[in-house]
Amino acid sequence: MASVINDPNGRKRIQFVAGDGARRTIRLGKASVRQAESIKVRLEQLILASTGATGVVDDETIKWLGGLDDGMYGKLAAVGLVGRRESTRLGAFLHDYVKGRIDIKPQTAVVLSHTMRNLIAHFGPDKALREIAEGDADGFRMYLISEGLSEATVRRRTGISKQFFKAAMRRKLVSSNPFADLPSASKANNQRQYFVTRPDAQKVLDACPDSQWRLIFALARFGGLRCPSEILTLKWSDVDWANNRVLVHSPKTERHAGHESRQIPLFPELRPHLMEVFEQAEAGSEYVITRYRLNNMNLRTQFGRILRKAGLKPWPRLFQNLRSTRETELCEGWPEHVVCGWIGNTKTVAREHYLQITDEHFERAVMGSSDAAQNAAQHVHAEPCTVSQPATEPAECDVKRGPATSCENPMGRVGFEPTQAYANGFTAHPL
Repeated sequence: MASVINDPNGRKRIQFVAGDGARRTIRLGKASVRQAESIKVRLEQLILASTGATGVVDDETIKWLGGLDDGMYGKLAAVGLVGRRESTRLGAFLHDYVKGRIDIKPQTAVVLSHTMRNLIAHFGPDKALREIAEGDADGFRMYLISEGLSEATVRRRTGISKQFFKAAMRRKLVSSNPFADLPSASKANNQRQYFVTRPDAQKVLDACPDSQWRLIFALARFGGLRCPSEILTLKWSDVDWANNRVLVHSPKTERHAGHESRQIPLFPELRPHLMEVFEQAEAGSEYVITRYRLNNMNLRTQFGRILRKAGLKPWPRLFQNLRSTRETELCEGWPEHVVCGWIGNTKTVAREHYLQITDEHFERAVMGSSDAAQNAAQHVHAEPCTVSQPATEPAECDVKRGPATSCENPMGRVGFEPTQAYANGFTAHPL
């Protein structure tokens, strides 16, 4: 199928017949017999795939292609065995990849661009993709940490880097993914959780500049909507006043079947703010929030100013912690699957990233423990019934004669049913 031909001065070339019947030649330059034979094996695999004999290229050949320099790869492309190689320089590849992702939303493109900027800043735009090894990927992670990024952000950006190089592998630009083994799964950071109490929420509402900003805050804090995506896509046609429900469209999860939207109750905390904006809306208005739609990327900055005006220090993850607070509140009174349906996440995500332990939980636990301890002490120190009766005649206590005496057990006789103290987990005084 292919032949190695020796030329003067140790040079070698490989000849083969292409799928169109024409004879093709690839000049190897100076090479050993072993090197030439090894290349010949790979070329025969490519020839079989290009002529339709196999239709596929084996993994070893794909890996071999990824490790070729641009010169040798160009020779293969010139004879039609492979397609033209895209840019193997980091900067050009990343720009082409992000620009070519026409299937993603603008905000997602911004997220990808952050990681692209980090990669180029660390490695340089002219760094060859195939020269980035696993140790270099470890160095990039350390670089992100040195930039002061949180562990969650570091994991997210190494995960996106893994995505970039996976695409490079599919295009046969590299033979392996140096980021494959780096941790990229989202990790909860409880130190960035913050519970926005109702008194603080009222301070924020009082500091909001107008009714639409009050509604933006209320939808996030009391409705659990994502901001800005779900709040700015909310339409008046989504509000079912008669049945007290609101249809929430979710751009973030719409790619998953069945998660394009969800319904939430028209919570009592939402109704007055929603009604106020409705009464002020111009005739024919489609969207609920109209005043801040064009500047949605600036909502975080504006929210920070509102918090400072309210006398509050901006908390971490400004809008996500509003959703987290609401989900924590709702789980106090509703089944977890119901709350997750309203908030629009899974039980796993809720437990890992949203549900919080609040000061109120500690206060209620302490109060409950105090009451329980008091009840236990009362049961422990109660005088036991010690009146002896004949074995054939059970003890009787006259319940009609007034206050109970020491032989009367208002919780029932021991031996027939467990005492309340035992049922509650306390050990009764031995008889």
